[in-house]
Amino acid sequence: MDYYSLNFFGLKRNLPIISIAPKIKIASFSLLGDVEMTQKSAEELAKRLQPLNFDYLVGPEVKVVPLLFALSQELTKKQFIVCRKSVKGYMIAPLIYKTKLKNKTFMLVLDGPDVARIKNKRVIVVDDVVSSGITVKNLQKFLLASGVNIVAVASIFKQSPQYQDELIYLQELPVFTSSY
Repeated sequence: MDYYSLNFFGLKRNLPIISIAPKIKIASFSLLGDVEMTQKSAEELAKRLQPLNFDYLVGPEVKVVPLLFALSQELTKKQFIVCRKSVKGYMIAPLIYKTKLKNKTFMLVLDGPDVARIKNKRVIVVDDVVSSGITVKNLQKFLLASGVNIVAVASIFKQSPQYQDELIYLQELPVFTSSY
């Protein structure tokens, strides 16, 4: 297996290079279990988000959850919101957003109390990596339809020139094409 050598604010990681489509490979990144990377990401991203006036951080499950937690601590927010990708048994009156993507149903779900909590509030949408932007764009549509004011979209990494919307991010990750 090939690896991409990442230097992230002094932290070094070897990210496996994986194929996601014919002739397209990416450096695969996950925060899950990496406390040091999570903390450094939260510290650096908090510096960029601190000046913004917002009430909640909102992100899609599951890889971004450690970042939401650490960012909430850095920014002294008492709660963050996790948008799930399926309805869970603990949910009360969940709000569901569905859309079709390449003959596949894409679903986002907010627990009813979370919907009430963020209605008419200012939020920052957070993800760990934004590639095509499908997840964050759908999350934005869902939140806007739920009566939420989106202040910004932020991520640790941007991994594609394909995503052209405004994004606060810390570093770019490469996409390797057929010549790799």
